[in-house]
Amino acid sequence: MSERAQRRKGGGGREARRAARIEAKVPTVPYITRNVPCYEVMGEEGLAVIEAQAETILQEIGVEFRDDAEALQLWKEAGADIDGERVRFPKGLCKQLVQANAPREYTQHARNPERSVQIGGKHMVLVPAYGPPFVRSLDDGRRYANIEDFRNFVKLAYLSPYLHHSGGTVCEPVDLPVNKRHFDMVYAHMRYSDKPFMGSVTTPERAQDSVEMTKILFGEEFIQQNTVMTSLINANSPLVWDATMLGALKVYARNNQACVVSPFCIAGAMSPVTVAATCAQLYAEALSGMAFAQLVKPGAPVVFGTFASSMSMQSGAPTFGTPEPQLVLYVIGALARRLGVPFRSGGGLCGSKIPDAQAAYEASNTLQHAMLAGVNFMLHTAGWLEGGLAMGYEKFIMDADQAGMLHAFLKGVDLSENGLALDAIREVGPGAHFLGCAHTQENFESAFFRSTVADNNSFEQWEVDGSLDHAQRANKLWKQMLKSYEPPPLDPGVDEALQEFITRRKAEFPDSNV
Repeated sequence: MSERAQRRKGGGGREARRAARIEAKVPTVPYITRNVPCYEVMGEEGLAVIEAQAETILQEIGVEFRDDAEALQLWKEAGADIDGERVRFPKGLCKQLVQANAPREYTQHARNPERSVQIGGKHMVLVPAYGPPFVRSLDDGRRYANIEDFRNFVKLAYLSPYLHHSGGTVCEPVDLPVNKRHFDMVYAHMRYSDKPFMGSVTTPERAQDSVEMTKILFGEEFIQQNTVMTSLINANSPLVWDATMLGALKVYARNNQACVVSPFCIAGAMSPVTVAATCAQLYAEALSGMAFAQLVKPGAPVVFGTFASSMSMQSGAPTFGTPEPQLVLYVIGALARRLGVPFRSGGGLCGSKIPDAQAAYEASNTLQHAMLAGVNFMLHTAGWLEGGLAMGYEKFIMDADQAGMLHAFLKGVDLSENGLALDAIREVGPGAHFLGCAHTQENFESAFFRSTVADNNSFEQWEVDGSLDHAQRANKLWKQMLKSYEPPPLDPGVDEALQEFITRRKAEFPDSNV
């Protein structure tokens, strides 16, 4: 760090305190604490059957831990049977490791403490979509994503009151070298938002870069004692953990950062076609990964992740919003609660290529089932199109609006004096109406959820306003949001230190597309 940066960093506390006193321009809506119980589709006996089959898979079939001698050694020391890269686990070993060590819930700290989130328990955190290489808008159609799109979606997530998290790879900026783009992506989350975010997992070195950047942003001592990143570690279903994912997991676990340990499964291709068999396989895969994190560092925060879709048996394409993956979601949610760890699933998923009726009903189905199943960390809440290949500007706005409805529903039924409104019923009496009564006037602003995108005006007013459909209204809204965007304050010394770190690290190795 330069002397100038050190001076600025040392004097940054005053600037940070001044900024903190400035009234926030972006509303802060806390993460959800549900007042509605989770919906159960399977009883205790059925869940025990799934757990037993998962234990059989772990004990008899095993899981491969590929190209990672350290992982195999850790499992050997823990009492597992090692056959090449295949690890077979004594009955109950993985479950015991998780239940004895992994926290039931944890706080992910944001640089703005008001935006920190609690993950697990009765809480639900809504997170944008993750990973698409393409973006789509009504203006440009479908095209490859770039770093400007990435920054735009970070800004939109920051401006969306019902999204509690900035996410991770909100789109893949293909205009930057593969081996260096993670610097710009993580920096964008740090600079253009003050919500929690995810780090890079595409190599262990990139995970370590993400950790080093959080040390600059939060301070090294703080991140060793607190969780500031929750990042995605995917299994290669069926029953494989590769060196890339294991390496990233080890980096995050050793630094007390959370891992969403998440099999990615298309039933019929990566698991059997039946719901029960898919649930058992997913449970075995996730359990082995979460247990491994506890071998790396006992107490490392983990989230039981799952991504399950069905597939078209005619074309082989993944399908979304269909009944079978929703049943998987409910069962896995119940298993996560029995295990005692937070639960992750999606999201506003759809197979549609554009923000049309298919996109809306498939996304609504998956969002609402995930809500009822008790998801704690809802990845892919907003923006997902084309089976995850595209991030849609208009779709992002449509989904963020749905996220607000989840908030409203999970508040549950208000049984307070105001909620029961007996005075209003006394005031109005039989045969009149409640439009002008005192209770209605007092609750006028907050009585019902108000969509920012839907049009509920008369036909005539809709025509006067331009006869816009839902996607066209969303198009206007995201443009207005980006036009009004102002970045949250960031200590100038910290910002300079981050940029110096990125510049130095980028200069240490040549550009590469791998």
